[in-house]
Amino acid sequence: MSGLLALLDDVSAIAKVAAASVDDIGAAAMKAGSKTAGVLIDDAAVTPKYLQGFEPARELPIIWRIARGSIINKLVFLMPAALLMAAFAPWLVWPLLILGGCYLSFEGAEKIVHVLMKQDDHSGGPDGSHDVGDPLHLEEARVKGAIKTDFILSAEIMVISLSAIDAPSFAMQAATLAVVAVMITALVYGAVAIIVKMDDVGLWLSLNGRLSVTQGFGKLIVKFMPWLLRALSIIGTAAMLWVGGSIIVHSSHEMGWHWPEETVHHAAVALGQGNGLLEWAVTAGIDFVIGFVVGLILIPIGTKLVAPIWARLFGDDTAKAH
Repeated sequence: MSGLLALLDDVSAIAKVAAASVDDIGAAAMKAGSKTAGVLIDDAAVTPKYLQGFEPARELPIIWRIARGSIINKLVFLMPAALLMAAFAPWLVWPLLILGGCYLSFEGAEKIVHVLMKQDDHSGGPDGSHDVGDPLHLEEARVKGAIKTDFILSAEIMVISLSAIDAPSFAMQAATLAVVAVMITALVYGAVAIIVKMDDVGLWLSLNGRLSVTQGFGKLIVKFMPWLLRALSIIGTAAMLWVGGSIIVHSSHEMGWHWPEETVHHAAVALGQGNGLLEWAVTAGIDFVIGFVVGLILIPIGTKLVAPIWARLFGDDTAKAH
């Protein structure tokens, strides 16, 4: 009997350690995931564009295909690469973060320029597939384009998450990254599914609601959804520039160039005058401006040099994705 009680005590102790580890992984995953807010908002705002022109019945299956491709991107390709880098070349994290911050800044600035300048109506959809007449071929082109774009955004998410994880062991680090990958994918594409289907829900309520209040609410949803998508696009663009600038400033500090972060900090303290919220707003505003300026500088490099090379290597859909 005493042996059985000792065994039960051991099992209980192991269960407590396992529960604590799960809690630690969850907390670390939440902390790491929160650092990727700008990328997530942009991803959720961009993905619905890939569904334009399809029958409502195909929307959720397409979202599922893109989400499945996103999980494969993160767990099969990017997570092992990130863990190997953390184990054998941790010095690469900050340069890669600067590269990712530059990419976010470029994307955000390009979107603003795209809105301000006249655009060709025949420039195509988000994957450049406007000339594809067959719905099956169109779906394949859109899904492939979305997954390729997701690979870039997922790489940024995994590197940002990796830099925020303070795990005591390789196993904990791997488990946290895996949780981040699944959590973020479910969050983004779950939100996309809700956003895409809300207008269908509103239309159904407006046509089939038994009460006038229900019908009116359905019509309100239908009218509100274009505004929501536009707001998400604006917020996503602003978040990309803010996060991009912040990543560049902080990563430069970690690599030994302290002047940008110290200057931003001193400006925020001087203008905030002891108000923590105002100091944060000033910091975010300066980071936004830095991201926008860096993005403007990178636009000619990205569009004239990088995009043609990328299109030649991987096809033109990703280059046109945003």
